[in-house]
Amino acid sequence: MFRTQTADFTALDRPDVLMFLFHPRKAAGPVDGGERFQEILIPVEGNIGVGARFHMAHANGPTILFFHGNGEIVSDYDDIGPLFNRLSINFMAVDYRGYGCSGGSPTVSAMMADCHRIFDFVEQWKTENGFTGPLIVMGRSLGSAPALELTAACGGRIDGLVIESGFAWAGPLLRLLGVDPERIGFDESRGFANVDKIRTFAKPTVIIHAEFDHIIPFSDGKALFDASGADDKVLVKIPGANHNDIFIRGLDSYLEAIASLVKKLS
Repeated sequence: MFRTQTADFTALDRPDVLMFLFHPRKAAGPVDGGERFQEILIPVEGNIGVGARFHMAHANGPTILFFHGNGEIVSDYDDIGPLFNRLSINFMAVDYRGYGCSGGSPTVSAMMADCHRIFDFVEQWKTENGFTGPLIVMGRSLGSAPALELTAACGGRIDGLVIESGFAWAGPLLRLLGVDPERIGFDESRGFANVDKIRTFAKPTVIIHAEFDHIIPFSDGKALFDASGADDKVLVKIPGANHNDIFIRGLDSYLEAIASLVKKLS
């Protein structure tokens, strides 16, 4: 199993780097989702909690634990959650520190540590609330890092993986964001290691990527697909789409790929 604990993100946790890596948005405050969703604050450290919205459909259906992209918050998925629910999929979207209703401030080290606490919480919540179906971990863009961290560290407890607009290597992405990896002493081999982590996960996997992604090129998605250790894996290219309009241009293909994955797990 890939040794996730050897990663050292201190080079990325500098204030002059974090300002480029994270773009947190706050929410007005917790809301009553009624029958639409349950808003939850997941404890991660001390008195710090990370916000989440659980769109639950069926207790025996599959559950997706979803890590969203940068600049997004869980309320941005209030229209997407019901689409998953119509496919009998439970959808759990979680924030990062400083995002939405979450406390604290975002750092790379916190994000990568918190995903483990979130995962443990979700497993316990499912058990306590009688949700017995398979668990799928999904990450979009920035969220591909915590998603792949979990599949590398907890793969035996995860039934399927979906990576959407995920990055294979951090270096090119950092340069695009205006950060020189060499200047800050960032070592790819001891960083996110997404390509290495996806090799360790052998269960059904779906990679979704926009054809003309202007932030994380399609070649990154292809690299993750090629490196994937799963025998049952699918690469979905969304024609004509870029990083931020992938839902608009390819929602049907997007949902069909996930529905197909769910069918295999059922």
